[in-house]
Amino acid sequence: MGAWEAMMMLPTGNKNANRTARPFARAFTLVELILVMAILVVVISVAAPSLSGFFHGRTLDSEARRLLALTRYGQSRAVYEGVPMLLWVDAKGGAYGLEEEYGYTEEDTKAVEFNLDDELEVSVVQNAAAVLKSRPVTSGSTSATRNKHRDLPAIRFQSDGTISETSPETVRLVNRAGDTLQVVIARNNLSYEIETPNSRLARASR
Repeated sequence: MGAWEAMMMLPTGNKNANRTARPFARAFTLVELILVMAILVVVISVAAPSLSGFFHGRTLDSEARRLLALTRYGQSRAVYEGVPMLLWVDAKGGAYGLEEEYGYTEEDTKAVEFNLDDELEVSVVQNAAAVLKSRPVTSGSTSATRNKHRDLPAIRFQSDGTISETSPETVRLVNRAGDTLQVVIARNNLSYEIETPNSRLARASR
């Protein structure tokens, strides 16, 4: 019976002895926390310029894609409604938009306008035909809002969806870092596209 009692006591042992045998789980000290924060600050300061350039690039790319999408929308509206469309560009105001050509309606209820991000600038490169020929002027009254766009350079989509000869060949977007993206007339002259090295070579060979 004594042997049985000894065996029963072995698994449990002395509770106080077991507590002292466990390793001591200590918390972080203030010095260690300060060192970790210092390392994080160094890593962020090194990575910040790269991250900044990445987000600037994304903004530039997104704006170029939005402008390109607006050219597609302008062509679709011109064909569907049978009315010339103007994609105007306000370089000084940092904005661009799409509306019907003046004189067809008093007010274009489907007109859209976009303002550029503060990091971006837009400019228009006119081709020779656009410089020599003035944009067609139609009779009829226009609203004050549309009048302010009347003298701005604009891509003109004719009622059949083709691009007018008076349209600029390039709309250029630039960010503060000097990175540039251009929306240019495609080689077939039927649409616009975001310029790539290949499209640049194709345009140069024309």
